[in-house]
Amino acid sequence: MQLRDISFTTIDGDPVSLADYADRAVLVVNVASKCGLTPQYEKLEALQRQYGDRGFTVLGFPCNQFMNQEPGDGEEIKTFCSTSYGVTFPLMEKVKVNGRRKHPLYEQLREIPDADGKAGRVKWNFEKFLVAPDGSVARFRPTVEPDDPSIVSAIEAALPR
Repeated sequence: MQLRDISFTTIDGDPVSLADYADRAVLVVNVASKCGLTPQYEKLEALQRQYGDRGFTVLGFPCNQFMNQEPGDGEEIKTFCSTSYGVTFPLMEKVKVNGRRKHPLYEQLREIPDADGKAGRVKWNFEKFLVAPDGSVARFRPTVEPDDPSIVSAIEAALPR
């Protein structure tokens, strides 16, 4: 199955896939509300606001696999994100990114190597995958901040012309 054909569900229960965003550069991020990296929401939202009108979207995938740092249900997650960080980008239903029950999207994304050439398991919350309109994917580890020049330049290069 192609990456774009894998379906997932929005936090509001609507089915979608990356095909719905085929004409956009999409930053897929596994997010959590009780993590030391949670303040990255602010920078993710800043990217959304800066590049959203130019064909870019952040997709947040809540994940509770790392020390139970995303324990809430969909409503709690949405409320936290909007009131704490003003998040406007789409949030998805909670997923698993590692292990036997990992979401099929992450089954494929985990195959993508990072800047050091290492693929495999998602290391922690806020691992980022930039999917360009041409289908190419770049991987950024959790501690690479959303406003890091490597991510910003990759987004700018992936924006539709």
